Amino acid sequence: MKAFVFPGQGAQFSGMGKDLYESNDICRDMFKAGNEILGFDITDIMFNGTDEDLKQTNVTQPAIFLHSIINVTALGDRLSPDMVAGHSLGEFSALVANRALSFEEGLRLVAQRAHAMQKACELNPSTMAAIIGLEDNIVEEVCKSIDDIIIPANYNAPGQLVISGSIEGVDKAIDELKQKGARMALKLAVGGAFHSPFMEPARQELEKAINEAEFSDPVCPVYQNATGLPVKEPQKIKENLIAQLTSPVRWTQTMFNMIKDGADHFTEVGPGNVLQGLIKKADRTVNVESASKYV
Repeated sequence: MKAFVFPGQGAQFSGMGKDLYESNDICRDMFKAGNEILGFDITDIMFNGTDEDLKQTNVTQPAIFLHSIINVTALGDRLSPDMVAGHSLGEFSALVANRALSFEEGLRLVAQRAHAMQKACELNPSTMAAIIGLEDNIVEEVCKSIDDIIIPANYNAPGQLVISGSIEGVDKAIDELKQKGARMALKLAVGGAFHSPFMEPARQELEKAINEAEFSDPVCPVYQNATGLPVKEPQKIKENLIAQLTSPVRWTQTMFNMIKDGADHFTEVGPGNVLQGLIKKADRTVNVESASKYV
């Protein structure tokens, strides 16, 4: 069975999507539509911006979403997924790909999400750190032992987890996790503590927008970050999408569940190849590839 997976924040690069813009009329029209919906020339930043330009949350999230969905469009009917999933922001791309959301509705929600998350970051200074080389339960126990807001935020692959919380709490956790034997415990250059209680203001703001948006029955299941489980009911999709902002991204569980349910061929759709690497860490027997080889 075929699975499409969609990357999240961090996959961006200067020049992303330019080849699709130059080679495909439909893709070019979608880029232009994206500029109109967003109210600024995001294609110019995607094609010509610096790494620093692309790191701005209000640019990064819609840029990755645009690249992913335009990539899906360029694929046409050459590949048809039996299931989809997206890492954090990528979940919105997955929902457009399985037709639960329209391109226009998805882009508007992504723009609102980026804006709300940026505001939440400015409201409460916070951070994240990557932890490599420890079992999940050890990281979870250390987070619980610290008298501060700090939680596992991204279960990315076996032995690879990201924690999220207050700056002081993350610093304490890094020290303790190094003592526990972490191969790496490194603070990330991010705007704030994503997928943690610090994102509650953003969750409240996005909840209204998601509930007002029109969702349809998807053509195939989406494995959602909040649970790692497949969903096809529009109302449940909405609930999980809202919960995603303040709850962990259960990507490790998602990958294992997709494989258990029959996925043996994963195509990463969008910029970068991070998800291909994570899937290989989970199971080296499955096939992984990039959609870029087809467009």
